This record gives sequence, C-alpha cells and structure tokens, in this order.
Amino acid sequence: MIFELPKLDYSKTALSPIMSEETLDLHHGKHHQTYITNLNNLIKDTEMSKMSLEEIIINSSKDKAKAGIFNNASQHWNHIMFWKCMKPKGGGLMPEKLKKRIEVDFGSTDEFKKQFIQAGLTQFGSGWCWLSINSGKLVISKTPNAENTLIQNMKPILGCDVWEHSYYVDYRNRRPEYLENFYEKLINWEFVESQLD
Repeated sequence: MIFELPKLDYSKTALSPIMSEETLDLHHGKHHQTYITNLNNLIKDTEMSKMSLEEIIINSSKDKAKAGIFNNASQHWNHIMFWKCMKPKGGGLMPEKLKKRIEVDFGSTDEFKKQFIQAGLTQFGSGWCWLSINSGKLVISKTPNAENTLIQNMKPILGCDVWEHSYYVDYRNRRPEYLENFYEKLINWEFVESQLD
C-alpha cells in the first residue's frame, strides 16, 4: 500500500487567524508529507507494505527495531485525525449525544475542558493530548512524540497536536493560548461525536 497526503476538508486560510495559512503550509504540506514519504520508503518491499495503517502502527509498536516505521506511521495516523478534528468556526456548543457522554464520564463539559487542556499543557516536550474510548468510557490522556492511544487498546476520537510545529508560528511559546483557542474555536465537535460508535 502506498500512503498519500490527504486533502484538507477546508482551505489553508479557513482556520485563520487561529491557525494561519503559514502554519498549515508547514504542518500539512511539509511535516505531514515527510512522515508519509518516510513511511513509504521504510515499508517498501516488506510485509508491512500490505498492511493497513493501523496494523502497521500496532505491529511496529511492539518492536524497537521498527521504531522508525512506528514513528512515521503513527504520526501519519495522528495527523489524519488532527485535520478532521478541526473546522472553520469550530468550537462552540457540543452536539447533544456527545455532550451527554462527556457529562456522564467527566461530570460536566467545563471539567472535561479543564482536564483536556491540562493534558496538553503538561505533556512535556513534543506529543499529543487525546480523548479516547476505553472499554466504553471516555478518557483523557497524553502521549509523547508519535504515540497515540491505539497502542493502548483505546479508540482515539479527538486529538490535539502539541508539537511546537503545530503552534510556534502563530503562538511562539504560548502553548496555553494555543490549546484554549483550539478548544474554543477550532474543534469539529460533529466529527468527534461521529466517532463515538
């Protein structure tokens, strides 16, 4: 299987000023493309070239000799999720089904927001913060570098990239402001809800 860079569901100016065209050019067009190029080169003529992206991630995560494959495959998957988790004029009110699940598992949407942003703030260095389904329950977690919660037998349904290339052009070192704006003005809650089942 040859992996390709997915097209965005919106123009590269559509998330501005929360996420600028320059950031999307660098992040989508350069960083994400590099992971795909590396992955295709690493799996060429191997048994993994016949696997799905998820199968490559799970299989390579168990073998330290395949760390390069894991990092690039996982970052490809993470970014596919990240682009879908955002939309122009995002944020705002959650759809009712998602809101009810959040309230059951976190007590309130305010508590969920606090915990999600805190996960992103406290991820030391590069990584991700996630909302995932773990045995039917919604949970928040953070992962270093390329890791995601697939390798912990969970289903990620919302991911925020806290690598510096995700926010440094627009926010410099102000990760808290980036996370607040991501939550309030970018998240595509309808997409997140669609991942519940």
